[in-house]
Amino acid sequence: MIRIKHTKLYLVTALAVTLFFGCKNNFDEVQKIGVLQNTPAGEAYNIDLKYTDSMHLVANLISPKMLDYSNRSFGFSEFPEGIELTIYDDDNNESKIFSDYAIYYASTKLIDLRGNVILATHQKDTLYTDQLYYDEKKEWVFTNHRFRLKSTTRDIKGRGFDSDKNFKSYELLEMGGDFDMQN
Repeated sequence: MIRIKHTKLYLVTALAVTLFFGCKNNFDEVQKIGVLQNTPAGEAYNIDLKYTDSMHLVANLISPKMLDYSNRSFGFSEFPEGIELTIYDDDNNESKIFSDYAIYYASTKLIDLRGNVILATHQKDTLYTDQLYYDEKKEWVFTNHRFRLKSTTRDIKGRGFDSDKNFKSYELLEMGGDFDMQN
């Protein structure tokens, strides 16, 4: 009986030791998987993308660097060195948007522009803000940040701005600044 107990004890000990030494430390491999998911699927330099609709040029995006994260569940493209985005209206007039940094979410068609954002229209209206969103589907720009809207006839400062891409229809959420009441 004692011999059977010792045999069982030896077998259990041998099995435990085998399992213990048979396991590898996979922590480094697990970390690599996380790094791969955070690594862009691609990098591109000196980007000049043209977006057309029915043979009509709608937008042109220029950037020194693009990181493609389409390998994520909610894919996006990152422009860490900023962009210049030219948007064309139906009469081929240009509005330009500049920013220090941008992210484009392909599934929602939304561009998040950050850092020294400037939007200049062909009508000489210029919007300055720290962050601006451009909804490509609705052709609409908006921000909840402080802004300055300057033109030949007005200089408006405030917080929160919504507008179509040509500033023909816009809404100011909070405003303050200098106004010319004659115009």
